[in-house]
Amino acid sequence: MFPLLLIFLPVLTALFIFVLPAAQSRMIAFAGAILSLLAVLLSFNALHADATDVALSFSFNWLPSLGSNISFGIDGISMVLLLLTNILLPLIILTTFQRDIIKPKGYFSLMLLMQSALLGVFMATDGLVFYIFWELALIPIYFICLFWGGEGRQRITFKFFIYTLLGSLFMLVALIILFQHTTNHSFAIKELYAAGASMTFDQQAWVFWFFFLAFAIKMPVFPFHTWQPDTYVNAPTQGTMLLSGIMLKMGTYGLIRWLLPMVPQAVSAYTDLVIILSIISVVYASAIAMAQVNFKRMIAYSSIAHVGLICAGIFSYKAEGIQGALAQMFAHGINVVGLFFICDIIQTNTGTDTMANLGGIRTVNQKFAFWFLITMLGSVALPLTNGFAGEFLLLNGIYQYNAWFAAIGGLTIILGAVYMLRGYQAIMLGETSSITTSFPALKLSETIVFIVIAGIIVISGIYPKIILDISAWDVQLIAH
Repeated sequence: MFPLLLIFLPVLTALFIFVLPAAQSRMIAFAGAILSLLAVLLSFNALHADATDVALSFSFNWLPSLGSNISFGIDGISMVLLLLTNILLPLIILTTFQRDIIKPKGYFSLMLLMQSALLGVFMATDGLVFYIFWELALIPIYFICLFWGGEGRQRITFKFFIYTLLGSLFMLVALIILFQHTTNHSFAIKELYAAGASMTFDQQAWVFWFFFLAFAIKMPVFPFHTWQPDTYVNAPTQGTMLLSGIMLKMGTYGLIRWLLPMVPQAVSAYTDLVIILSIISVVYASAIAMAQVNFKRMIAYSSIAHVGLICAGIFSYKAEGIQGALAQMFAHGINVVGLFFICDIIQTNTGTDTMANLGGIRTVNQKFAFWFLITMLGSVALPLTNGFAGEFLLLNGIYQYNAWFAAIGGLTIILGAVYMLRGYQAIMLGETSSITTSFPALKLSETIVFIVIAGIIVISGIYPKIILDISAWDVQLIAH
């Protein structure tokens, strides 16, 4: 029954927010997020203890005429994403504690509803239920960006919505095709796996590309990335954190859970093309990130580069590549939330994120410079930080598939270091400017966020086995 508990706790918290006074919305949301974290830790303990399927799965006969059940399950692969989601939500809410939020009831309720939908995506074991939660996750973030976004938010949010909705429709068509090929007309994931394996190559090819389009847009990878930078920059900080820290993992998770096992012949046939697109994403996004003058937009492009390498590692179809993808998904979620929070603090206190206008912040706030340094080093995958193990395994998996792909994909380490170190130097080092001379000390809530993020970066970097062991067994069942 853990899946139901995880899905309904955020929904119940959102209902409490609407019932109680607006001034209490933030604390209620934070308390609910902490409860959700405790619930997922309990489910992790049950998974670790080899608990019965009854505790870690749920199934309800929902639409027998359509062969669909409301069914959820937790295994090692989904657990990595459940932990990431429920660790990040309290931190994301905590980043608002020194900020004035207009209409806080709606803001925090939408964040919690999005959390519930994301958890449903990561636990669904029925194709139709997966699609429903996939679509539900889009609605809260659409309204968060539309109502609390920056200038031009209507146009940018509309583009984001159309892109992702179009991808979802392709996925729905793929699910219907698979459903028609099941022996007993069922949306159960194992039935869909069997149906996909039994299809001809041409049929598998259609299903492959329909699924891949949906997942590629969500991640995004080249050339389906054009909605991302503007949306990340325009969204409110917490919306950007949700998009980059968790929502893009829907796409990479979909590749592992749904695409690879579903149409094996088509995956083998199109692996080279997908890895080429992924490596283009790495080099192209890194090059554009190096040319950026705004820190937030630079981070947005860095996410495209990171997810490109993750996608390539997944399509290596090697255990190391898929394990590395999961480890890097977790690490990237932690690091990118930290980086966007750093950007938010800078913008709040200086009114800009244009790097040329900043500088010298280390002189007036050494603690902030220290937390920035730790987060940045995790992002560039310095050994003994959380980003290193994931990138090493990703490149190992890609190398086993093709050494040239690994060599070009490995440029992400060098290029990432170039633009991140350049950003740190421009913002933190040198002489103070007129707008950074009076940069204030960090507030308590801000310090707590950085302590947690830095702790995860260092601990999971020194001992990555914490994350890798969670999914090791289930990855072996998928990999070649």
